[in-house]
Amino acid sequence: MHPDCAHLHSIQGSGGDSSCSSSARLAAEGSCPGDVRIQLGPAESRESAAPRAGSQSRPHGEAAGPEDAAAEPEEQGGSSLSELRCLLQWLHKSLPYLLILSVKLLMQHMTGISLGIGLLTTYAYANKSIVNQVFLRERCSKLQCTWLLLYLSGSSLLLYYTFHSQSLYHSLIFLSPTVDFMNFWEVLWTVGVTDFILKFLFMGLKCFILLVPSFIMSFKSKGYWYMLLEELCQYYRMFVPIPVWFRYLMAHGELDTALGWTLGILLGLLYLILKLLSFFGQWKSFRQVLRIFFTRPHYGVPASKRQCSESDDICSICQAEFQKPILLICQHTFCEECISLWFNREKTCPLCRTVISDHVNKWKDGATSMHLQIF
Repeated sequence: MHPDCAHLHSIQGSGGDSSCSSSARLAAEGSCPGDVRIQLGPAESRESAAPRAGSQSRPHGEAAGPEDAAAEPEEQGGSSLSELRCLLQWLHKSLPYLLILSVKLLMQHMTGISLGIGLLTTYAYANKSIVNQVFLRERCSKLQCTWLLLYLSGSSLLLYYTFHSQSLYHSLIFLSPTVDFMNFWEVLWTVGVTDFILKFLFMGLKCFILLVPSFIMSFKSKGYWYMLLEELCQYYRMFVPIPVWFRYLMAHGELDTALGWTLGILLGLLYLILKLLSFFGQWKSFRQVLRIFFTRPHYGVPASKRQCSESDDICSICQAEFQKPILLICQHTFCEECISLWFNREKTCPLCRTVISDHVNKWKDGATSMHLQIF
């Protein structure tokens, strides 16, 4: 055995550091390949075999197995749940501060919020009462209609008298009220109050039509007037906010700079273009309402006594004797007023579902739209 090899054997048996030992063994293999055969221990064999087995089990560039693919959605679901949990914790901690801020905002806008609730409840009460009175037809209460007319008129006058310093009534005729057009809440206040007042005005006109005796205006004619008034109300309410919002958008030029004035003019022109598009979009339905109002289409012809006797002289809608019986094209007979009420919401015969009308006569029941015209 060579001296160098003996020296290496002395290093191996000295029990020194494992790293030094392994490096010495490898050096011995390289220097004395013919004389010395060095065998690795069991622990070292397992350590060296583990990475080799791992490298052989998944070649380079191979896709992950199904276990890894299933673990990814679980990790994503866990992260989303943790984010939701953090959000809920933040809300729980911030809830007292949000309540304090809400109370402060309520105190600052107590007048506007109270008035808005009052206007909404007034509208709901009057609208429901008018629809009920129209449904009663000849049995409607003249006293109730008179009370509704006075109630709506008094509410509008009281509102304008309370806020007379702001001249809110000017916006009804496209004039400028005395409000700060730089304040968004003032503009929103003006537009909202004006919209409710216009509803009250046209609802008062419907109450006035209810008070007209039936020998002057029949129930069927009143239905067409209700429909026309509601369509006119919606179109007028669509135009009223234009001057208010236009002045507010143009007020972006308060800085007296070219950029401020340019931005205000562009915003105002864009608003006018959108309003014109919405107007032409509804013009078709408005023309149809005008055509119906002036032509007064008939759903059938007056029924004879023989035709009424075939139906046992009983209207299928009101379950009473016929009043001005009308024979439809499907050969079913109904009272004129009953079938007029039916076609306010339907297009087909109540019995056989044959299509009689090509349109639904909305608003002939005296209802007023709930839509709040803000813009």
